[in-house]
Amino acid sequence: MNPMATRAMRILPFALVALAGAAGAQSLPELYQAARGHDAAFQSARAQYDATVFRADQALAGLLPQLGLQGSISRSDFENTAPFVDRNFGTRSATVSATQPLYRPANLALWEQSRRQIELAQAQLDAAGQDLIVRVSQAYVDVLAARETLAFVRAQKSAVSEQLAFARRNFEVGTATITDTREAQARYDLVLAQEIQAENELRVRRLALDTLVGRADADPVPLPLDVVMAPPAPNDVEAWVRLAEEASPTIRQARSNLDVARLETERARAGHKPTVDLTASRGTTQNPGGTANSAISGRTHSGQIGVTFNMPLFAGFATQNRIRETLALEDRAQADLDNARRTIAQATRAAYFGVVSGAGQVRALEAAETSSQSALEANRLGYQVGVRINIDVLNSQSQLFQTKRDLAVARYNVLMGKLRLRQASGTLTPDDLRPLGTAGG
Repeated sequence: MNPMATRAMRILPFALVALAGAAGAQSLPELYQAARGHDAAFQSARAQYDATVFRADQALAGLLPQLGLQGSISRSDFENTAPFVDRNFGTRSATVSATQPLYRPANLALWEQSRRQIELAQAQLDAAGQDLIVRVSQAYVDVLAARETLAFVRAQKSAVSEQLAFARRNFEVGTATITDTREAQARYDLVLAQEIQAENELRVRRLALDTLVGRADADPVPLPLDVVMAPPAPNDVEAWVRLAEEASPTIRQARSNLDVARLETERARAGHKPTVDLTASRGTTQNPGGTANSAISGRTHSGQIGVTFNMPLFAGFATQNRIRETLALEDRAQADLDNARRTIAQATRAAYFGVVSGAGQVRALEAAETSSQSALEANRLGYQVGVRINIDVLNSQSQLFQTKRDLAVARYNVLMGKLRLRQASGTLTPDDLRPLGTAGG
């Protein structure tokens, strides 16, 4: 078979897919953007990030001035028998007070904690975004793979149907036995069952994609094979591991958790430290009807400014035990960070070698596809001249179409392997989907 014909056989399913998903089809970047506004897990992570930012603003309040206004209105009844006095009078008062923390180590540690918690929430949001990219991409390629599988099964049904008709004609003219017809009929019935299964699989995959992106008409366009099969960059596993050490959201979360644990220890130690506040107040008291000692109306003004010092001396060993608790939690956070580093390094290496192995599998399956095509043509010719039997042709057809399905799946596995490699290293972004936004063969 000439190379041009072989190439045409390889790209035929992708061309059929392109025709099936015509004008109304959506690219992978488009469906990802739709999923960002619909996916509940991603929306939850984004809401958690917003809540953490507002919580940090609350922690900052512990370092800022506190202002208060107090007011009261009262009525008094005073009666005295010697000398006789019977008087009613009212009192109105208002006080404005302010406190500015000068030295509160616990509040300072809490504010630093809130900043680390924002970093933690950002890492969680990044992880949720990368997970969404992978989930949408997986659902996308699942639909494409199911669509191609159905196309392959239908092509196989057409080929088996032709072989069945050929066997019947040969039987009618006496050049073949009834066995050939029955073998072809059995294989045709099997392919019909596979077609029903493939149709249902495509229906289920479409529903999964629709649910993820929040629309009922998701119709993926094919992916450009040249982009899918491009080697990972950088093409060095240790370079990916170094990227993961710096960028992985999982490691960033563990690192932020360790910082938060250390600052929690600082807060606990602040239980032994003094606090110093600057305080000031200004008040006014008015007696429109006089007082108990005088019937003359009056108004008084008072002001105060000073520094308040508070030194804890003994709290029943609560502070010491709290420090011991936070130190143990520090050790746990450090162990979690070490475990995250090891786990991510292993996952990154596994993802890298998975991509390399997948690319090698694609090349092997491409060669197997060419060989299977040649074997089918040889068996067809041998059957026509009488040196092969019908079952040989049917087996060759099954082998060819199974190889085609395996090749399509292997190509998509390479694509998903690249995305998971970037996810493992923490470098996966929506920009990585842009090269996949244009259909190609």
